[in-house]
Amino acid sequence: MREVKKRTPDRFIFRGECLSRSRKIFNKNYQLFLLMLPAVATTFLFDYVTMYGVQIAFKDYRALQGIWGSAWVGFKHFERFIGFSKFWTLIKNTLTITLYSLATFPIGVILSLFINEMRSLKYKKVVQMTSYAPHFLSVVVIVSMIQLLLGRANGLVNNVIYLLGGKRIDFLSIPEYFPSIYVWSGVWQNAGWNTIIYIAALAGVSQELVEAAKIDGASRLRIIWHINIPAILPTVIILFILSTGGLLSLGYEKIILMQNPLNRPASDVISTYVFDIGISGREYSYSTAINLFNNVINIIIIVCVNKIANRLSGVGLW
Repeated sequence: MREVKKRTPDRFIFRGECLSRSRKIFNKNYQLFLLMLPAVATTFLFDYVTMYGVQIAFKDYRALQGIWGSAWVGFKHFERFIGFSKFWTLIKNTLTITLYSLATFPIGVILSLFINEMRSLKYKKVVQMTSYAPHFLSVVVIVSMIQLLLGRANGLVNNVIYLLGGKRIDFLSIPEYFPSIYVWSGVWQNAGWNTIIYIAALAGVSQELVEAAKIDGASRLRIIWHINIPAILPTVIILFILSTGGLLSLGYEKIILMQNPLNRPASDVISTYVFDIGISGREYSYSTAINLFNNVINIIIIVCVNKIANRLSGVGLW
């Protein structure tokens, strides 16, 4: 009888080809994979393994009983936070500061376009170094500089106001001034650093296209508007979407350092409340529930903004 050879299924052939190709890529670039290993391991350990502890948001956590031994309480802590008397004040203050910060987002784009248009390489490097430098200052140093500038007794701004015949103003104790001081000090610290990605994107603009526009008589302003901005627009949209993803996750370090009893009506935000009850009050389940609430809202916001960006410009994270 004639022997019938069994045909290897296509899916096994495909898997074998994929494994062979992956092995070749790894052998060729194994040094790069080794360089990636610490970052991947750190991300896995501190961003994914720690997700195991999120369950305490639904439990009445007791350290002696452990995570598994603590009693389930369902949405008790979420209900407590939503029913908190200052809930809407915390939401309002957090959104005020974060939306104010988002409104200053174009400053990095404008600064990068300005730096890109500089003809003197020496002057360009000086401006870049000067604008980058504040990013490397610690939050403590930044807040100390704010106090030296705006302090009521010996602040530089108040000294100038006094010399001009005005009255000294305690800027750091007036709630209405707090968001502006927080946001614009952040702009000064980070605007230069934020230009790095945009300048890298502008470096990829076709010089032939720019030269063709100049030959056609286009001014520098028209070249910026019709060539440079469209070239970096996808990058701008992606970074803006990522910025909206942290709308309720405002950092607490700088706010706590700037906070005092007089400006608390404007400086009490969700993150400072979590710090107070989580670290000082040791209410770990309650603070975890609030953080989980923040993350869920942030995910919803980033999905909505990404969908809108995709519909309007065709650019998005996915």
